[in-house]
Amino acid sequence: MFEVVIGLEVHTQLNTKTKIFCSCSTSFGDEANTHVCPTCLALPGSLPVLNKEAVRKAISFGAAVNATINKRSVFNRKNYFYPDLPKAYQISQFEIPIVEKGELFIDVNGEKKRIGITRAHLEEDAGKNIHESGQSLVDLNRAGTPLLEIVSEPDLRSSDEAVAYLKKLHSILRFLNISDANMQEGSFRCDANVSIRPKGDSKLYTRVEIKNLNSFRFIQKAIDYEVERQSAAWEDGKYDEEVYQETRLFDTVNLVTRSMRGKEDSAEYRYFPDPDLLPVEIPEEMYNEAIKIPELAEQKVARYERELGIKEDDALILTSSVETAKYFEELVDAKISPKLAVTWLIVELLGRLKNGATIETSPVNSAKMIELLRRIEDGTISAKAAKEVLDYLMENDASVDGVIEKLGLKQVSDDSAIVAIIDQILSANADKVAEYKSGKDKLFGFFVGQTMKEGKGAFNPAKVNELLKEKLG
Repeated sequence: MFEVVIGLEVHTQLNTKTKIFCSCSTSFGDEANTHVCPTCLALPGSLPVLNKEAVRKAISFGAAVNATINKRSVFNRKNYFYPDLPKAYQISQFEIPIVEKGELFIDVNGEKKRIGITRAHLEEDAGKNIHESGQSLVDLNRAGTPLLEIVSEPDLRSSDEAVAYLKKLHSILRFLNISDANMQEGSFRCDANVSIRPKGDSKLYTRVEIKNLNSFRFIQKAIDYEVERQSAAWEDGKYDEEVYQETRLFDTVNLVTRSMRGKEDSAEYRYFPDPDLLPVEIPEEMYNEAIKIPELAEQKVARYERELGIKEDDALILTSSVETAKYFEELVDAKISPKLAVTWLIVELLGRLKNGATIETSPVNSAKMIELLRRIEDGTISAKAAKEVLDYLMENDASVDGVIEKLGLKQVSDDSAIVAIIDQILSANADKVAEYKSGKDKLFGFFVGQTMKEGKGAFNPAKVNELLKEKLG
């Protein structure tokens, strides 16, 4: 009956070493109010100086989403009062943002869907209010951290599409290395604008903004609840009464949205050009350098399929994070077989990571994995023995060769030792040898199994196969 209309505003902190308008550190998690200066605190006489690295990162983002990059943009003052905003205005961009008219594509039921990006503009982050023990405190370490606000067109039609868009955007930011996009630390935050309309209607109805969502799960839950709330109001004949332009917060305990305040229009912020900052004129050399962007996840997937023969599902897992893709490419660059690398990275290593551990925090780094896989490829150990080595390395800091020696897992490839066992088995099974020679080829597997059993799994399987074929003729 209803069509859902969603537009998203994402605030992502750029990973510059210093703030956007001063030289204070952007380091996260330090003691409150230790990364501040007269500019952060809005003391009289202090003046902003633009961080060109923030501009460069914004340009790179624009290039990645096929956007128009304005070589001349303007900073504005967005006027409002809140305790975490010392100046009583935020330096942002309004009429001429640095990036506009971009796009990205998401997968919807196996089809590519275009999502328009209205604009992406630079601005400064606010401080952080801390409410505890009946009082409110302000930490201004975050104030002035560079933000890129990315505004989508209202092209999303479900919470699933919204999450797919955000995951794609998150991946782009991480692969560009312009933001760590850490949702837990607040460096990737989303506001969702949600409305409904009768199917077939092209009119945009009243939108409600849900503020500061910082996990994909909560974003989905918040949108689903808000759609349900608005739909119920419409069906009960109370739409005009209960759905109005407002800002709501998501209650992560009860999984409902709650009214926070009426939603302001842009006119209420009294935007005007910041007189302390000249218009930003991007030099041609800087522009040309910034638009040279690295390979993104989508391009890596295509290359892995095309050049390495990797299945799409596996390629998607390998590019699910920057760290996983980097780990895999280090294995391939070391001349490890791509097929072997995929199996051991996806099935064996990722399957062993527990309690929120990631590739980045894995006790088995790419150098150790390369060493382990080389021992499989050169026949030093079997794949089964390699799993024992990996299990040991997940719990202990040791070298691959040291673990092989310690656990006695080295394969026997000495011809004479293997031939001696083969001779015993063939002698004890003369009847089966005769059957094999008369055409029962399947018995070859029996001889291999018996030889490996007698060798207690230490014989090199390839060598066993080779010597058995010689013996059986």
